[in-house]
Amino acid sequence: MKKLLFFISCLLLLSVQIISAQAPKKVQGPKKINIEHSDYLDVDQATAPDAVLLTGNVKVNHDGVVLTCNKAYYFQKENYLKAFGNVQLVQGDTLFLNSKYAEYNGNMKKAFATGDAVMTSPDATLQTDTINFDRNTQEVFYNTKGTIVNKDNTLVSKSGRYFVAEKKFQFLTEVTITNPKYVIKSNHLDYYSNSGHTYLLGPSTITSKANYIYTEKGFYDTKKNLAHFLRKSYIKYDDRLIEGDSLFYNRNTEFASATRNVKITDSINKGLVKGHYAEIYKLKDSMFVTKRAVAINLVENDSVYIHGQRLMVTGKEGERILRAFKNVRFYKTDMSGKCDSIHSNSKTALTKLIGSPILWNGDSQITGDLMHLIGDNNTKKLDSLKVINNTFLISKDTLGTGYNQVKGLNLFGKFKEGKLHDVDVVKNTEVVYFMRNDANELIGINKNVSSKINLILENNAVETITFFNRVDGDIFPEEDLPENARKLRGFVWRGDERIKSKDDIFTAEENEMNDKLVKEGKDQEEKDKNVPMKVRKETLNYDKKKPAVKTETKPKVK
Repeated sequence: MKKLLFFISCLLLLSVQIISAQAPKKVQGPKKINIEHSDYLDVDQATAPDAVLLTGNVKVNHDGVVLTCNKAYYFQKENYLKAFGNVQLVQGDTLFLNSKYAEYNGNMKKAFATGDAVMTSPDATLQTDTINFDRNTQEVFYNTKGTIVNKDNTLVSKSGRYFVAEKKFQFLTEVTITNPKYVIKSNHLDYYSNSGHTYLLGPSTITSKANYIYTEKGFYDTKKNLAHFLRKSYIKYDDRLIEGDSLFYNRNTEFASATRNVKITDSINKGLVKGHYAEIYKLKDSMFVTKRAVAINLVENDSVYIHGQRLMVTGKEGERILRAFKNVRFYKTDMSGKCDSIHSNSKTALTKLIGSPILWNGDSQITGDLMHLIGDNNTKKLDSLKVINNTFLISKDTLGTGYNQVKGLNLFGKFKEGKLHDVDVVKNTEVVYFMRNDANELIGINKNVSSKINLILENNAVETITFFNRVDGDIFPEEDLPENARKLRGFVWRGDERIKSKDDIFTAEENEMNDKLVKEGKDQEEKDKNVPMKVRKETLNYDKKKPAVKTETKPKVK
């Protein structure tokens, strides 16, 4: 009886195929699953009603997809197949789907595989419990924990989707990419298995021994180790935090650049550098900052602001050197100044003001050819000041219209509690000083020359003045000293240039540029808030081969 049923079912299958081949072609319906091979063919109405049982080396074909397995039930009316044991579904050379059990719907062109399901493409392998494959859209998706292996990268996620044509994995829940050099975590990530390009489209982190990176919109090339981060991004090292609207990062060379609203924080020295463009060379312990660049450092519980058209910071912790170039300005609550450039060495605690320096200490103006501000690395306080060549001190007489002046070759000053206290001016010193009594009444104008002068200052005002060696001069009543004799040669009062706040260190043009860039940043952030990151051309064109160069062959000359 079984042999008869087997023979009848074979005839039915054969007749259906013959009829379908001979029937006139009308509207093209879904293609039927074609049985190419089976060791045994049987019908078991009790186990699988209306199905043909295929056993042993089963091989079926449907519209370019080949499915093999140990055993299968073929439901001819529904154009549906259930496959068991060593199931493999193959689509060309682009996709291989292996599992213990699978179902395939010929009408819907959809496959379902479960039981140690493994999907293999030329660039990656996906392992999970259950995989769905929609041939119409060429999409593979899974909702169980999956592991994807792609050369050096291992991706683990709770669910995901694979776009066959684009070779793209998309994850909208927890996903982790583990690489020998770093670990990426995100809730929204697109990964292109052929190029290794990763698009981070939500709060994401990249952790490595070298640093910690956070972004909410970014691109990472896992093959070349190049990255570009856009939204609320930062790179954090052990001693440094880099922030900016746009960050470029090269892991191979540990180079980073930042554009617009750049902020670099030195967590150890409590320093901060800001600007609108920066380059950071981690392996060389150096950085370059421009476009309204400013360095902010903590000195004696007060912030020192240093601005130049360009700032450079080089050297490792404890040996850092800060250089500021072109139209340098600096500000501290009780001190400010200008010069062409600044060179500040943290190891020696020496800051050099180079090129026409001018310093305002309280209400006093100090100029010279070169200035040295020297700190104390133990107390982290200012210790002393040196002015080398052409020293000139000027301060306004507190009650009158005159100017107190001290002129000499060099100046050596000591700070007390952050304020200039004890000052020596040496060699060819000259003085014009308005002397007042305890009632602040003018008692005369002291004008003389000597070899050395010592000033003791309290609250940035002269408390006492002492003259040494070869003193020549006198105290003149106000009416006996004409106006032109009350100013020493080289006198230039530059009070209108004095920097009175941290905002004064910037020019009007720099402030205008800053306002423009800040606004651009806010506008761009608002514009891109809900806009997905655009896929790069190098991602889309990764597999496109360059056209072969045509070479012309010249005819041989006989």
